[in-house]
Amino acid sequence: LTAAISFLLGKLFNYLHTMKLTYTVLFALLATFGFAQENEKIQWMTWDEAIQQNQVEEKIIFVDVYTNWCGWCKKMDATTFKNPKIVDYMNENYYAVKFNAEQRESITFNGQEFKFVPNGRRGSHELAAALLDGRMSYPSYAFIGKPWDKTVVPGYMGAKDFGCVLKYFVEGAPEGVTYEDYKVEGCAVASTD
Repeated sequence: LTAAISFLLGKLFNYLHTMKLTYTVLFALLATFGFAQENEKIQWMTWDEAIQQNQVEEKIIFVDVYTNWCGWCKKMDATTFKNPKIVDYMNENYYAVKFNAEQRESITFNGQEFKFVPNGRRGSHELAAALLDGRMSYPSYAFIGKPWDKTVVPGYMGAKDFGCVLKYFVEGAPEGVTYEDYKVEGCAVASTD
């Protein structure tokens, strides 16, 4: 009887030891995968951080102008802005700024102070209005190059279409190519939405 108990305890000990190793390896894999996923996000900056970083190394400044109540803005965050190809291309080629068009904090830029302007229950920020040329629709994206030339692109886009727009401002626009001509050549940043 003691031999049988010893045998069963030995098997149980081996089983528990194996499970401990299995859980340890599984935990390590999940932690690594989770860390990798954490790094696969767009590196969002504040307006001031992007302006400051652009003085060190010039890139196009991409501004996602959104509001907290905008459903299409949330869809963009949940889908397109999480596409790995979009994330990689954006982080490599742009300074990405998320700018809440209804934020209350003032921003000083080029010696001018931009403030929140109340209007009824909501209102808007003067910098958002300046970035969007007064056409306050959400989501909208401002692409700002040097010397502070700006193009506004409005509306939700899936990864394939948005990837094409991202590539255009880096590769097509500087060469003087129109967006329509660039689009015809094929934009393969993101293969699916």
